[in-house]
Amino acid sequence: MNDKPTSLNAEGISEPFASENVPLEEWSKGTRYGTKFRYLSGFGGANHVGVALEELAPGKESNMNHYHMLEEEQAFILEGEMTLRLGDKTYRMKAGDHVCFPAGQKVGHSFYNHSDTPCRFIMIGEKNPNEVVVYPETGRVGVRLLSEGYDSAATMEYWQCADTEQKPRS
Repeated sequence: MNDKPTSLNAEGISEPFASENVPLEEWSKGTRYGTKFRYLSGFGGANHVGVALEELAPGKESNMNHYHMLEEEQAFILEGEMTLRLGDKTYRMKAGDHVCFPAGQKVGHSFYNHSDTPCRFIMIGEKNPNEVVVYPETGRVGVRLLSEGYDSAATMEYWQCADTEQKPRS
């Protein structure tokens, strides 16, 4: 049983809701990373597309620079401004700006709030259970299906460690 608040009625139908009724969640890691967000799609009962209303505080980064192999992401800026890091380039984004991160685009992305006021934006993405996320700056590869992360430098050749000699069969 799910004890989280939801917009589902007694018949299991997702009804309209106000975003302020969605619980505000927050996470941070050290002094560099952190954000506040309302997970709108989860509250509405969605399973395939993720939509979050996020707020990035001044001086914070949204997450480690990364790209997705199977999932597409998009961001739409509602209020304030922030810097998009996209590979080796940076872009200033402001209210009304939109950006797409197509699946398989092998260029890391992340956001940094360079301003002195919070930046509010909508983040949209898929929820593929087989997703693979690559973090180019750390060499980490996350495999959602396994709930595990790996060091991309620890690669193996296809036949490495395999016993390729035929054995007598009885």
